[in-house]
Amino acid sequence: MYLCIDIGGTAIKYGVTDAAGTFAAHGSMPTEAQEHGGPGIVRKVNALVRTAQEKHALRGVAISTAGMVDPAAGSILYALEASIPRYQGVNWKAVMRENFDLPAAVENDVNCAALGELWKGAGRGASSFFAMTVGTSIGGCLVMDGRVVHGAAGSAGEIAYMRVPGGRLHERCSAAGLVSAVCRAKGLPDGSLDGHDVFDFLAKGDPAAQEEVALLIESLADAVTNVVCVVNPERIVLGGGIMAQEAVLRPRVEDALRTRLSPPVYAATELSFAATGNDAGMLGALYHFLQEQGV
Repeated sequence: MYLCIDIGGTAIKYGVTDAAGTFAAHGSMPTEAQEHGGPGIVRKVNALVRTAQEKHALRGVAISTAGMVDPAAGSILYALEASIPRYQGVNWKAVMRENFDLPAAVENDVNCAALGELWKGAGRGASSFFAMTVGTSIGGCLVMDGRVVHGAAGSAGEIAYMRVPGGRLHERCSAAGLVSAVCRAKGLPDGSLDGHDVFDFLAKGDPAAQEEVALLIESLADAVTNVVCVVNPERIVLGGGIMAQEAVLRPRVEDALRTRLSPPVYAATELSFAATGNDAGMLGALYHFLQEQGV
């Protein structure tokens, strides 16, 4: 059995699974990143491993984590201090080896989500695809022939920094930005709505929700077009919280892309929506572990 851990800025999700990705246990806990930083996360993960070892014969630990990752070394290359203080430099492979004599594999959380979709979800069967996660911020990952493309500095797919009309993609296309914009348009305090509220308003024909969702889709379509122009992947996979609204968003995104891409390119680019839900990061972490171990 394998322990899969998905470390985010808000929550740490974990599960025990076999090599086929079938979970025997699930759970989550608050990250408390601001309170305890990287050292606190290390303590929490160590406790998770000890508890899992009491019930299961673990063969390894597969970690998905926020931040820029060096997968070969198993370490955190860079993490925003504002998001997870004192996390940069943590070497998860060394922690697992020294404390538990267990092999570990570590990969960025968006890359793991993409690998989870490759293995069990919307990326299956594609020779190349680009995954985009639209959540608190925007993440991206290019998968070619079953492997993540990392880039020279390990930052391939960091599309939050991409420039689109109006600013960076993070500012124009994040779920957090969408919710804040609708709050402002309706004269509500920031934080008084969430994504579900926005789409409830949209279903009722609310002008503010309609306008802000339309602006988000325009920026998203600009970003997809940029990626397609450079990489020309077989498939685009959209995931993250608000992308669960596929029935509402798919026709709008397709219409926007149809006006941006040439007809042959549009016809050759398949648009898919993520299918593995909250388990994507853990499944991708396990897939990456098995790749590294040659299992």
